[in-house]
Amino acid sequence: MLTVSSTLQTPQSQPPSTARLSFFYVALYLLALAQGFHRPCTEALGADQFAPGDADPGARASRSSYFNWFHFFISWGYFVSTTVLSYIEDNVGWTVGFGVCWATMVLCLAVFLLGARTYRAEPAVDTNPFLEAVRAWAARVFRRKDASDASERLIIREEPDDATGLAVKLLPVWLSGMVFAAVVSQDFTLFTKQASTMDRRLGAATGILVPPAALLSVVCSTFITVLPVYDRAFVPLARRITGHHAGITALQRIGGGIVMSCFAMIVAALVEARRLRVATDAGLIDQPDVAVPMSLWWMVPQYFLIGLAGILGNIGLEEYFYDQLPDGLRSFGLALSLSAIGAGSYASSMLVSAIDWATRSSGKSWFSDNLNQAHLDYFYWLLAGLAAVVAAVFFQFANRYMYRNKGEL
Repeated sequence: MLTVSSTLQTPQSQPPSTARLSFFYVALYLLALAQGFHRPCTEALGADQFAPGDADPGARASRSSYFNWFHFFISWGYFVSTTVLSYIEDNVGWTVGFGVCWATMVLCLAVFLLGARTYRAEPAVDTNPFLEAVRAWAARVFRRKDASDASERLIIREEPDDATGLAVKLLPVWLSGMVFAAVVSQDFTLFTKQASTMDRRLGAATGILVPPAALLSVVCSTFITVLPVYDRAFVPLARRITGHHAGITALQRIGGGIVMSCFAMIVAALVEARRLRVATDAGLIDQPDVAVPMSLWWMVPQYFLIGLAGILGNIGLEEYFYDQLPDGLRSFGLALSLSAIGAGSYASSMLVSAIDWATRSSGKSWFSDNLNQAHLDYFYWLLAGLAAVVAAVFFQFANRYMYRNKGEL
C-alpha cells in the first residue's frame, strides 16, 4: 500500500486528496499493527527454542544470549534502513525504496515458512491463557466461589502469588521502563532537530551534507559493535564473579540502562549548552536558518550512550518480562515490555507539551522553533535528574524483588 501510495503523484500546487491521505494513513497503521503482533511473538518463539523448562542452567544461559543476538540482527536492519534505504528514497525515489522493503518482506516470509516444521512450540492448550488469567484475577477481586483451580495455577505456577500479586510485582518495572523510554526517545526527536542546526558537512572539501537523521545509525552501530563484546566477553567474566547464568540479573541490567540514560542526558545537556554559546558568539541568535559553526560530530557521544542504554535497558526489559510471566503468557510479557517503550514515547510528548506551555506562558519556550533561542539543555538536565531519581528508586525495589525462578537469585 505504501508503494502504491508513493506512485500516486499529486501536483505541488494542489493538496493531496482525502482519499489518498486515508489510503496512506491506513498503510501506516497496518504497519504499526503488524509490528505489534509480529515483534513479541517472534521474539518469544525464538526464546522458546532453547529449552522447554527453566531447570537447565545451560539452556537458560543460551536463551539469555539469544536476546542479545536477536537485537544484534535487528540493529543491522535498522542500520541498513537509516543508511542505504534513506539514500535510495532521497536520491532514487520513495517508490523504489518502499518496493525494496516489500520485496525484502516477501523473501523474509518465504525463509520463515521454510523452517516452520522445525520450530519447537508450546503444547496446545484448551483455553486462552490470557483469558484464563483475567478470569482468575476477577475471581480473586470479586471473591467468586466458582474460581477454578486450573485458572489460579496458570497464574501462580511455582510461586504463591495470585494475579493481583503478579501485577503488583510487574508494575514498578513497567513504570520504570516507561520513564526510561521517555528519556531515551529524544534521539528520534529533539536530538535530530538539534543536529539540523549544526555544521553537517562531511568534510570541508567534499561539500557532502550528512542528513540529521543519519546520526541514528550511531545507535545501530553501537548495538552491532558492543553486543558481541557484551555477550562473549562481559557475560562470561561476570558469570565467574556472580555465578549468574547471564552474568547479571535482568533487573540489574535494566537499572544499568537507566543509569546510562542519565549519563546520556548529561552529555546532551553539555553539548547543547556549548552549541548555544557558539551560536551567541557567532551572532546567530536571530538567524535559525544559518548553520551554527559547530561540527555535527559533537553529538556522536550522546548517541553512543543512548545505544549503550538500549543494550542494557531495552534488552533487559524484554528478558525480564519473558522470564517472570507464566509459560503461557510469555509472548504477552514481551508485548508488555514493548508497551512500556510505547507509553514512554507518549509520556515524553506529554512532558514536552506541558513544559512548552509552562515556559511559553512565562516568557520564552524551552522548545522555541528557533533553537538558538530555546533551552533544550534545561530539558536534558531535567531528564537526567528524572532518570537519576528513577534509578535510585528502582535499585531499592530490585534489592527486595523475589524472582519467579530461584536460579535468578
